[in-house]
Amino acid sequence: MKFCSLSSGSSGNSIYIETKKSRFLIDSGLSGKRVGKLLSEIDVSASELDFILVTHEHSDHVQGVGVLSRRYDLPIIANERTWLAMDQKIGKIDQKNIVVFKSDTDIELRDVDIHPMRIYHDSVEAVGYVIESSKKKLSVLTDTGFVSEEMISKMMGSDLFFIESNHDPNMLQNGSYSEYLKKRVRGIRGHLSNYECSKILGELLTGMGEKVFLGHLSNENNLPILAYKTVSDYLTGIGMDIKKDLILEVAARYGRSSFVEL
Repeated sequence: MKFCSLSSGSSGNSIYIETKKSRFLIDSGLSGKRVGKLLSEIDVSASELDFILVTHEHSDHVQGVGVLSRRYDLPIIANERTWLAMDQKIGKIDQKNIVVFKSDTDIELRDVDIHPMRIYHDSVEAVGYVIESSKKKLSVLTDTGFVSEEMISKMMGSDLFFIESNHDPNMLQNGSYSEYLKKRVRGIRGHLSNYECSKILGELLTGMGEKVFLGHLSNENNLPILAYKTVSDYLTGIGMDIKKDLILEVAARYGRSSFVEL
């Protein structure tokens, strides 16, 4: 499998994944034009995409979904409640391209096994994704305020983790957000802090060369260098060698990450 974060944060989210027989996106919270440009940087044409998976209905995840579907005749795959919630946002979609799944139920598409994992966010029914193909496994988990042991179990054994490291608690507390927004962000249906992300990775990682991308960083309540340091310091503290045991990268807000092959 190949993986690239095209953009990550409240300004727009989209992830590209490629297997031997499939090319697809998880979310498209960017304009169709912007997605096409970012894909071209890794020598992929948007016309080569096979489908789009959707995590939830918030605009920073679905802004370009309808445009891409209509332009390239792409199936959009989401759970029923998300479809109902995003229907007006993404515009008219050809009936054959409306694909509905049940959360926490495995899906097999082409050469990809997909598990849409129900998560904790202030949307109607947000999911993360565990993707498997050709004996490789990756997990995508953002926009959740809590990670259960069941979620940990589903992600265990992944070769790559794309995981939310949204905010620094001190920056959030002392920042410009209203008290309502601060409570929302740090709540169970909000977003993971850098430290919470660190602890989850501490449970998931085996030190066998996993690739880790820290994603969905807040522009107001975090810094890439702070997210990286918090996670790396925590993992070092539990005995991991950041340079030998794993590869750690912060996903860019306005551009693509490294394009990696598992």
